Amino acid sequence: MTKRAIFDKKNILITGGAGFIGSHLCDELIRSNKIICVDNFLTGSEENIDHLLRHPDFIFIRHDMSMPLDLESFRELERFRVQFQGVQEVYNLACPMSPKDFQKNIVDTALANSLGVKNALDIAVKYNAKFLQFSTSVVYGPRRQDMKYFSEDYFGYVDPIAERSCYDEGKRFAESLVVNYRKKFDIDAKIARIFRSYGSRMKLDDGQMLPDFVNNALDNKELEIHGDENFISSFCHVSDIVQGMIMFMKSDEMGPLNFGSDIEYKLTDVAKKIIEMIGSRSRIVYRDQLLFMRPQGLPDLTQVKERLGWFPVKLLEDGIQETTDYLKARKHIIALTDQIL
Repeated sequence: MTKRAIFDKKNILITGGAGFIGSHLCDELIRSNKIICVDNFLTGSEENIDHLLRHPDFIFIRHDMSMPLDLESFRELERFRVQFQGVQEVYNLACPMSPKDFQKNIVDTALANSLGVKNALDIAVKYNAKFLQFSTSVVYGPRRQDMKYFSEDYFGYVDPIAERSCYDEGKRFAESLVVNYRKKFDIDAKIARIFRSYGSRMKLDDGQMLPDFVNNALDNKELEIHGDENFISSFCHVSDIVQGMIMFMKSDEMGPLNFGSDIEYKLTDVAKKIIEMIGSRSRIVYRDQLLFMRPQGLPDLTQVKERLGWFPVKLLEDGIQETTDYLKARKHIIALTDQIL
Protein backbone atom coordinates (compact mmCIF):
# COMPACT_ATOMS: atom_id res chain seq x y z
CA MET A 1 0.00 0.00 0.00
CA THR A 2 1.35 3.40 -0.97
CA LYS A 3 2.25 5.66 1.94
CA ARG A 4 2.61 9.22 0.73
CA ALA A 5 3.46 12.30 2.77
CA ILE A 6 0.35 12.95 4.84
CA PHE A 7 2.00 15.44 7.16
CA ASP A 8 3.95 18.62 6.44
CA LYS A 9 7.15 17.09 5.07
CA LYS A 10 8.40 13.98 3.30
CA ASN A 11 10.33 11.32 5.19
CA ILE A 12 13.58 10.59 3.37
CA LEU A 13 15.91 7.68 4.18
CA ILE A 14 19.60 8.18 3.39
CA THR A 15 21.75 5.10 3.93
CA GLY A 16 25.46 5.84 4.20
CA GLY A 17 24.37 9.32 5.25
CA ALA A 18 27.42 10.01 7.42
CA GLY A 19 29.80 9.56 4.52
CA PHE A 20 31.37 12.19 2.28
CA ILE A 21 28.58 12.58 -0.29
CA GLY A 22 25.83 11.30 2.01
CA SER A 23 26.36 13.99 4.64
CA HIS A 24 26.22 16.75 2.02
CA LEU A 25 22.99 15.21 0.73
CA CYS A 26 21.59 15.32 4.28
CA ASP A 27 22.50 19.01 4.51
CA GLU A 28 20.64 19.86 1.33
CA LEU A 29 17.53 17.71 1.78
CA ILE A 30 16.89 18.66 5.39
CA ARG A 31 15.96 22.16 4.22
CA SER A 32 12.45 20.96 3.38
CA ASN A 33 12.24 17.30 4.46
CA LYS A 34 12.63 14.99 7.44
CA ILE A 35 15.81 12.95 7.23
CA ILE A 36 16.46 9.44 8.54
CA CYS A 37 20.22 9.00 8.31
CA VAL A 38 21.62 5.46 8.58
CA ASP A 39 25.32 4.61 8.84
CA ASN A 40 27.54 2.10 10.65
CA PHE A 41 30.60 4.42 10.67
CA LEU A 42 32.78 1.84 8.95
CA THR A 43 34.12 4.60 6.71
CA GLY A 44 31.59 7.35 7.44
CA SER A 45 32.15 9.75 10.33
CA GLU A 46 29.97 11.15 13.10
CA GLU A 47 31.77 14.47 12.63
CA ASN A 48 30.12 14.82 9.22
CA ILE A 49 26.65 14.93 10.78
CA ASP A 50 27.34 16.38 14.26
CA HIS A 51 25.80 19.69 13.27
CA LEU A 52 22.54 17.92 12.35
CA LEU A 53 22.04 15.73 15.42
CA ARG A 54 19.96 18.33 17.29
CA HIS A 55 17.91 19.33 14.28
CA PRO A 56 14.25 18.41 14.89
CA ASP A 57 13.92 17.02 11.36
CA PHE A 58 16.99 14.77 11.58
CA ILE A 59 17.24 11.33 13.17
CA PHE A 60 20.36 9.18 13.07
CA ILE A 61 20.29 5.38 13.31
CA ARG A 62 23.50 3.41 13.63
CA HIS A 63 22.96 0.28 11.60
CA ASP A 64 24.75 -2.03 9.17
CA MET A 65 22.62 -2.21 6.03
CA SER A 66 23.78 -5.77 5.32
CA MET A 67 21.24 -6.59 8.05
CA PRO A 68 17.49 -5.95 7.54
CA LEU A 69 16.24 -2.61 8.82
CA ASP A 70 12.76 -2.29 10.34
CA LEU A 71 12.18 1.44 10.63
CA GLU A 72 8.97 1.01 12.62
CA SER A 73 10.85 -0.73 15.43
CA PHE A 74 12.75 2.45 16.38
CA ARG A 75 10.91 4.49 19.00
CA GLU A 76 12.78 7.64 18.04
CA LEU A 77 11.12 7.50 14.61
CA GLU A 78 7.66 7.77 16.13
CA ARG A 79 7.89 11.55 15.88
CA PHE A 80 8.27 11.17 12.10
CA ARG A 81 5.05 9.06 12.09
CA VAL A 82 6.83 6.39 10.05
CA GLN A 83 4.20 3.78 10.95
CA PHE A 84 1.57 5.97 9.25
CA GLN A 85 3.52 7.87 6.62
CA GLY A 86 6.38 5.49 5.86
CA VAL A 87 9.18 6.98 3.78
CA GLN A 88 8.78 8.67 0.42
CA GLU A 89 12.34 8.51 -0.87
CA VAL A 90 15.37 6.25 -0.34
CA TYR A 91 18.89 7.30 -1.31
CA ASN A 92 21.23 4.32 -1.05
CA LEU A 93 24.89 5.27 -0.57
CA ALA A 94 25.79 2.55 1.95
CA CYS A 95 29.14 1.14 0.85
CA PRO A 96 32.63 1.37 2.40
CA MET A 97 34.72 4.02 0.63
CA SER A 98 38.31 4.04 1.86
CA PRO A 99 41.20 3.37 -0.52
CA LYS A 100 43.54 3.03 2.46
CA ASP A 101 41.41 0.34 4.13
CA PHE A 102 40.12 -1.26 0.96
CA GLN A 103 41.61 -4.70 1.63
CA LYS A 104 40.37 -4.73 5.22
CA ASN A 105 36.81 -4.00 4.10
CA ILE A 106 36.49 -6.35 1.12
CA VAL A 107 33.81 -8.60 2.66
CA ASP A 108 31.89 -5.63 4.08
CA THR A 109 32.01 -4.04 0.64
CA ALA A 110 30.68 -7.17 -1.07
CA LEU A 111 27.85 -7.41 1.47
CA ALA A 112 26.98 -3.73 1.11
CA ASN A 113 26.68 -4.16 -2.65
CA SER A 114 24.44 -7.19 -2.32
CA LEU A 115 22.53 -7.61 0.94
CA GLY A 116 22.79 -3.91 1.69
CA VAL A 117 21.17 -2.96 -1.61
CA LYS A 118 18.51 -5.65 -1.16
CA ASN A 119 17.59 -4.40 2.31
CA ALA A 120 17.35 -0.82 1.08
CA LEU A 121 15.19 -1.93 -1.85
CA ASP A 122 12.92 -3.89 0.50
CA ILE A 123 12.20 -0.66 2.37
CA ALA A 124 11.36 1.07 -0.90
CA VAL A 125 9.01 -1.78 -1.82
CA LYS A 126 7.32 -1.74 1.60
CA TYR A 127 6.49 1.96 1.39
CA ASN A 128 6.37 2.28 -2.41
CA ALA A 129 9.11 4.90 -2.07
CA LYS A 130 11.21 6.34 -4.87
CA PHE A 131 14.67 4.77 -4.80
CA LEU A 132 18.05 6.04 -6.01
CA GLN A 133 21.08 3.75 -6.15
CA PHE A 134 24.46 5.45 -6.02
CA SER A 135 26.49 3.47 -8.52
CA THR A 136 29.86 4.42 -9.96
CA SER A 137 31.98 4.78 -13.05
CA VAL A 138 33.88 1.59 -12.16
CA VAL A 139 31.05 -0.45 -13.71
CA TYR A 140 32.56 0.51 -17.07
CA GLY A 141 35.94 -0.91 -16.16
CA PRO A 142 39.33 0.80 -16.69
CA ARG A 143 40.12 3.63 -19.07
CA ARG A 144 40.46 2.48 -22.70
CA GLN A 145 42.82 3.85 -25.32
CA ASP A 146 40.11 3.66 -27.98
CA MET A 147 37.30 5.15 -25.89
CA LYS A 148 37.77 8.45 -24.09
CA TYR A 149 34.14 8.90 -22.97
CA PHE A 150 31.89 6.24 -21.47
CA SER A 151 28.21 6.42 -22.40
CA GLU A 152 25.47 4.63 -20.49
CA ASP A 153 24.96 2.05 -23.22
CA TYR A 154 28.54 0.76 -22.90
CA PHE A 155 28.46 -2.58 -21.05
CA GLY A 156 31.95 -2.20 -19.66
CA TYR A 157 34.66 -4.73 -18.90
CA VAL A 158 35.15 -5.90 -15.30
CA ASP A 159 36.90 -9.00 -13.98
CA PRO A 160 34.41 -10.63 -11.53
CA ILE A 161 37.17 -12.31 -9.51
CA ALA A 162 39.87 -9.61 -9.55
CA GLU A 163 41.25 -7.98 -6.40
CA ARG A 164 38.76 -5.11 -6.75
CA SER A 165 35.79 -7.35 -7.52
CA CYS A 166 33.97 -6.71 -4.22
CA TYR A 167 33.55 -3.11 -5.36
CA ASP A 168 33.67 -3.15 -9.17
CA GLU A 169 31.64 -6.30 -9.77
CA GLY A 170 29.67 -5.58 -6.61
CA LYS A 171 28.42 -2.30 -8.05
CA ARG A 172 27.44 -4.03 -11.29
CA PHE A 173 25.48 -6.65 -9.35
CA ALA A 174 23.81 -3.88 -7.35
CA GLU A 175 22.58 -2.28 -10.58
CA SER A 176 21.19 -5.63 -11.74
CA LEU A 177 19.37 -6.03 -8.42
CA VAL A 178 17.83 -2.56 -8.71
CA VAL A 179 16.58 -3.25 -12.26
CA ASN A 180 15.08 -6.61 -11.32
CA TYR A 181 13.34 -5.18 -8.24
CA ARG A 182 11.92 -2.47 -10.47
CA LYS A 183 10.55 -5.05 -12.89
CA LYS A 184 9.07 -7.34 -10.24
CA PHE A 185 7.68 -4.80 -7.78
CA ASP A 186 6.98 -1.87 -10.14
CA ILE A 187 8.86 0.66 -8.01
CA ASP A 188 10.45 3.91 -9.16
CA ALA A 189 14.09 2.77 -8.81
CA LYS A 190 16.88 4.83 -10.40
CA ILE A 191 20.60 4.30 -11.01
CA ALA A 192 23.19 7.10 -10.94
CA ARG A 193 26.75 6.38 -12.08
CA ILE A 194 29.02 8.82 -10.30
CA PHE A 195 32.50 9.62 -11.54
CA ARG A 196 35.37 10.94 -9.40
CA SER A 197 34.14 13.59 -6.98
CA TYR A 198 35.77 15.79 -4.35
CA GLY A 199 35.02 18.43 -1.73
CA SER A 200 34.89 19.12 1.99
CA ARG A 201 34.55 16.19 4.42
CA MET A 202 36.95 14.01 2.51
CA LYS A 203 39.25 12.31 4.99
CA LEU A 204 42.90 13.20 5.43
CA ASP A 205 45.45 10.42 4.92
CA ASP A 206 42.89 7.98 3.49
CA GLY A 207 44.44 7.28 0.13
CA GLN A 208 42.33 9.83 -1.75
CA MET A 209 44.32 12.03 -4.10
CA LEU A 210 43.25 15.60 -3.28
CA PRO A 211 43.21 15.26 0.54
CA ASP A 212 46.59 13.52 0.45
CA PHE A 213 48.01 16.31 -1.72
CA VAL A 214 46.77 18.97 0.72
CA ASN A 215 47.88 17.03 3.79
CA ASN A 216 51.41 16.57 2.49
CA ALA A 217 51.68 20.09 1.07
CA LEU A 218 50.82 21.56 4.47
CA ASP A 219 53.73 19.61 5.96
CA ASN A 220 56.05 20.36 3.02
CA LYS A 221 56.21 16.64 2.28
CA GLU A 222 56.33 15.01 -1.13
CA LEU A 223 53.10 14.91 -3.10
CA GLU A 224 52.79 11.37 -4.39
CA ILE A 225 51.09 10.61 -7.68
CA HIS A 226 50.51 6.89 -8.07
CA GLY A 227 51.25 6.75 -11.77
CA ASP A 228 53.37 8.83 -14.13
CA GLU A 229 53.33 12.48 -15.17
CA ASN A 230 50.59 11.68 -17.72
CA PHE A 231 48.09 10.42 -15.11
CA ILE A 232 44.87 12.30 -15.89
CA SER A 233 41.49 12.43 -14.19
CA SER A 234 38.32 14.45 -13.98
CA PHE A 235 36.95 15.96 -10.78
CA CYS A 236 33.34 16.89 -9.99
CA HIS A 237 32.58 18.93 -6.89
CA VAL A 238 30.27 17.30 -4.35
CA SER A 239 27.82 20.23 -4.54
CA ASP A 240 27.22 19.48 -8.23
CA ILE A 241 26.75 15.78 -7.49
CA VAL A 242 24.20 16.48 -4.75
CA GLN A 243 22.18 18.83 -6.96
CA GLY A 244 22.22 16.22 -9.70
CA MET A 245 20.91 13.52 -7.37
CA ILE A 246 18.04 15.69 -6.17
CA MET A 247 17.10 16.59 -9.75
CA PHE A 248 17.25 12.91 -10.70
CA MET A 249 15.02 11.86 -7.80
CA LYS A 250 12.41 14.47 -8.73
CA SER A 251 12.33 13.34 -12.35
CA ASP A 252 10.59 10.44 -14.06
CA GLU A 253 13.89 9.17 -15.42
CA MET A 254 15.20 5.75 -14.36
CA GLY A 255 18.73 5.81 -15.72
CA PRO A 256 21.37 4.73 -15.52
CA LEU A 257 22.71 8.25 -15.93
CA ASN A 258 26.30 9.48 -15.69
CA PHE A 259 27.18 12.26 -13.23
CA GLY A 260 30.64 13.80 -13.18
CA SER A 261 32.94 16.18 -15.02
CA ASP A 262 33.85 15.51 -18.63
CA ILE A 263 36.90 17.77 -18.43
CA GLU A 264 40.19 16.03 -17.70
CA TYR A 265 43.22 17.39 -15.87
CA LYS A 266 46.72 16.12 -15.34
CA LEU A 267 47.22 15.24 -11.70
CA THR A 268 50.60 16.92 -11.91
CA ASP A 269 48.89 20.24 -12.71
CA VAL A 270 46.39 19.77 -9.86
CA ALA A 271 49.23 19.02 -7.43
CA LYS A 272 51.13 22.12 -8.60
CA LYS A 273 48.03 24.26 -8.05
CA ILE A 274 47.66 22.97 -4.47
CA ILE A 275 51.35 23.65 -3.75
CA GLU A 276 50.88 27.18 -5.09
CA MET A 277 47.70 27.83 -3.07
CA ILE A 278 49.29 26.68 0.17
CA GLY A 279 52.69 28.23 -0.49
CA SER A 280 54.31 24.88 0.16
CA ARG A 281 57.88 23.76 -0.49
CA SER A 282 56.70 20.27 -1.44
CA ARG A 283 57.85 18.52 -4.59
CA ILE A 284 55.93 16.05 -6.75
CA VAL A 285 57.05 12.43 -7.00
CA TYR A 286 55.65 9.45 -8.89
CA ARG A 287 54.95 6.04 -7.34
CA ASP A 288 53.51 2.69 -8.37
CA GLN A 289 49.77 2.59 -9.07
CA LEU A 290 47.45 1.73 -6.19
CA LEU A 291 44.76 -0.94 -6.40
CA PHE A 292 41.90 1.46 -5.73
CA MET A 293 43.32 4.51 -7.50
CA ARG A 294 43.59 3.97 -11.21
CA PRO A 295 42.91 6.06 -14.34
CA GLN A 296 39.21 6.23 -15.20
CA GLY A 297 37.37 7.12 -18.36
CA LEU A 298 35.40 10.34 -18.69
CA PRO A 299 31.61 10.50 -18.50
CA ASP A 300 29.59 11.10 -21.61
CA LEU A 301 27.08 13.64 -20.25
CA THR A 302 24.81 13.75 -23.30
CA GLN A 303 21.97 11.80 -21.67
CA VAL A 304 21.95 13.64 -18.33
CA LYS A 305 22.09 17.03 -20.05
CA GLU A 306 19.19 16.17 -22.35
CA ARG A 307 17.01 14.40 -19.78
CA LEU A 308 17.66 16.47 -16.64
CA GLY A 309 19.36 19.62 -17.86
CA TRP A 310 22.20 18.84 -15.44
CA PHE A 311 25.88 19.61 -15.87
CA PRO A 312 28.64 20.50 -13.37
CA VAL A 313 29.06 24.23 -12.72
CA LYS A 314 31.72 24.44 -9.98
CA LEU A 315 35.07 25.52 -11.39
CA LEU A 316 37.90 23.19 -10.39
CA GLU A 317 40.08 26.02 -9.05
CA ASP A 318 37.25 27.29 -6.83
CA GLY A 319 36.47 23.78 -5.64
CA ILE A 320 40.11 23.02 -4.84
CA GLN A 321 40.41 26.26 -2.87
CA GLU A 322 37.30 25.42 -0.85
CA THR A 323 38.47 21.86 -0.25
CA THR A 324 41.96 23.01 0.71
CA ASP A 325 40.55 25.53 3.22
CA TYR A 326 38.42 22.80 4.81
CA LEU A 327 41.27 20.29 5.04
CA LYS A 328 43.64 22.92 6.48
CA ALA A 329 41.11 23.67 9.22
CA ARG A 330 40.52 19.98 9.81
CA LYS A 331 44.24 19.29 10.11
CA HIS A 332 44.59 22.15 12.61
CA ILE A 333 41.75 20.76 14.76
CA ILE A 334 43.33 17.30 14.78
CA ALA A 335 46.68 18.79 15.84
CA LEU A 336 45.05 20.74 18.70
CA THR A 337 43.15 17.67 19.86
CA ASP A 338 46.35 15.61 19.90
CA GLN A 339 48.05 18.29 22.00
CA ILE A 340 45.21 18.27 24.54
CA LEU A 341 45.21 14.48 24.78
